[in-house]
Amino acid sequence: MRAHNAQKNKLKPHLKEQWVIPPKQNADFVAAMEDVLEVYRRPYDPKQPVVCLDEQSKQLVKETRVPIPAKPGQKRREDYEYERNGTANIFMLFEPLACWRHVKVTQRRTKIDFAHVIKELVDELDPDAETIVLVMDNLNTHKVASLYEAFEPAEARRLIDKLEIHYTPKHGSWLNLAETDLSVLTRQCLDRRIPDRETLGSEIDAWQNERNEAEATIDWQFTTEDARIKLKQLYPSIQV
Repeated sequence: MRAHNAQKNKLKPHLKEQWVIPPKQNADFVAAMEDVLEVYRRPYDPKQPVVCLDEQSKQLVKETRVPIPAKPGQKRREDYEYERNGTANIFMLFEPLACWRHVKVTQRRTKIDFAHVIKELVDELDPDAETIVLVMDNLNTHKVASLYEAFEPAEARRLIDKLEIHYTPKHGSWLNLAETDLSVLTRQCLDRRIPDRETLGSEIDAWQNERNEAEATIDWQFTTEDARIKLKQLYPSIQV
């Protein structure tokens, strides 16, 4: 279990840039939003860690000509032509109160891939947890049914029994802290051409290790009380 030290290397997410919300009153949205916000208020408990999960794809791009290295007064130069080399999927598991993340590169983003990431979380990343409180979005692969696609029923049920799942609302992926950390990864590590999955994995491993050693986390301060004021237009009007 990782040491709890959420006071170090806090990152404040740029929420105004990420917020996508419904245009009108939406009870489903506010119910799911408040559920997630209440999860984020829980004190740190290594036996019931809060872990956020998200994923994104990455286009792999090969150079068609060798880039010209940077030199004093001149940036590195790349040819405008490139060769597409398929895509890879990036899973992000992020436990903000313990200041760690685990990033896994896969070839695809199927139900089977998701199921194996969950098994890795339960059995290898947080094996001492009694219950893992898992926050994620409603992607069609992010269902407990996916575990039955990948494993025998007894094994699927064993893994499910270790989870307490909370889904972010539709149009509310900004509530998922793993999405924020994926945004950091994209800006710091993936904003250039990467030719293949092996290079992608190596670059991400280096980024992950540096972030974990620095105990970097996210300074989340948006609460249910804030939501009821700032997003008041989303709450249904009560007819008396």
